[in-house]
Amino acid sequence: MPEFSILDELKWRELIFQVSDEEGFRNLTDNAQQAVYAGFDPTADSLHIGHIVPLIALRRFQLAGHTPIALVGGGTGLIGDPSGKSAERTLNELKTVEQFSGKLRAQIEQFLDFSAGACSAKLLNNYDWIGALSAIEYLRDLGKHFTINWMLAKDSVKSRIDRDTSGLSYTEFSYMILQAYDFLHLAENHGCRIQLGGSDQWGNMTAGTELIRRKLGSEAYIVTVPLITTASGAKFGKTEGGAIWLDPEKTSPYAFYQYWINIADQDAIRFLKYFTFMKKEEIDSLAEDLIKNPDNRPAQKALAYEMTTMTHGKTAADEVIAASEALFGKGELEAISLSTLESAVSAAPSLEVDDAGAIPALDQLLTDLTLCSSKGEAKKLILSGGVYANNIRIADIKYRPEASQLLHGKLMIIRKGKKHYAIVKVK
Repeated sequence: MPEFSILDELKWRELIFQVSDEEGFRNLTDNAQQAVYAGFDPTADSLHIGHIVPLIALRRFQLAGHTPIALVGGGTGLIGDPSGKSAERTLNELKTVEQFSGKLRAQIEQFLDFSAGACSAKLLNNYDWIGALSAIEYLRDLGKHFTINWMLAKDSVKSRIDRDTSGLSYTEFSYMILQAYDFLHLAENHGCRIQLGGSDQWGNMTAGTELIRRKLGSEAYIVTVPLITTASGAKFGKTEGGAIWLDPEKTSPYAFYQYWINIADQDAIRFLKYFTFMKKEEIDSLAEDLIKNPDNRPAQKALAYEMTTMTHGKTAADEVIAASEALFGKGELEAISLSTLESAVSAAPSLEVDDAGAIPALDQLLTDLTLCSSKGEAKKLILSGGVYANNIRIADIKYRPEASQLLHGKLMIIRKGKKHYAIVKVK
């Protein structure tokens, strides 16, 4: 028997957008262990935080006592899903999609437990069956179960069919049939009767339940999670710098942490429900604390730590917090790795020199780094005790850093007061 009702869990977290048959879904999931799948097409060499919602939802099913299946779309990724797209995707080569698929596997394994006994997660690639599908099999065994009228009624098709400039190719038009075939294959071979996805996938997902009903004569269920936006209406996970990726080479753990720590108060509690495994009592307590102490950002801190730990591990999360505190004088900068430091100070004003001997005296340095508007202002600030080099207060206006004082032999952080800092870099 399942540990708890997954439907009730998803409801209180406000993660239910649509369910194909709520009563049937509850009877199925409350009374026996079930397999549930979500698909992830490898359209890039990394997942981004928009993918975290279905990944974590799969983990919630697993904690409730069900079997999650993460399906990497090595086959469908060669076709391209038209859902939510105003123009056709650029099709990637097979070799590229294979490389992307391999990277996605490692990221998915961060979220699901593959050693949980009867509830162990499964990681599959639909290229294994779509790649072996012949044109005749596609048309006779799959295509005959779908009418053109039914397919044209789907939002993902209707939104593109009337566009004179882009339209919709047969390639993308066929995507929903291939996704339906995934559900059929998983139902036949893995006993999977539940598909999980974003609300924009509803049309593609209903194609799967229809195919299963026609081919197997049995019912299957779909549940969608909402597409998330921020309180300002912006698309979740997008910044001026682009997407927030799960790959630490594309988005550093520090930048990842900072995205969550900067979430608006209006979004913080909602996102704690969506993204973390914290209990209702814990989240309610943080909501009260946020009202009483908004400047301390308690909910955002909890959210940022939970998400960074989940995605990059506890060691990386702890180091990111240590770096954040050390930058403002609350810890030892020497203990922070070079990569984390460089990520943490990447947006700060900086001065690059060939060697330590080329670093100017402190009064000139403060001016060059735009921390002070003149050398006169810089001298007053230094003499008043308001300047720090690597968190050490400096009162000598002629002070010049030595090579031995540089962090990792190449960085020095010059701080003005408590909040303003800039960087000296040695090549």
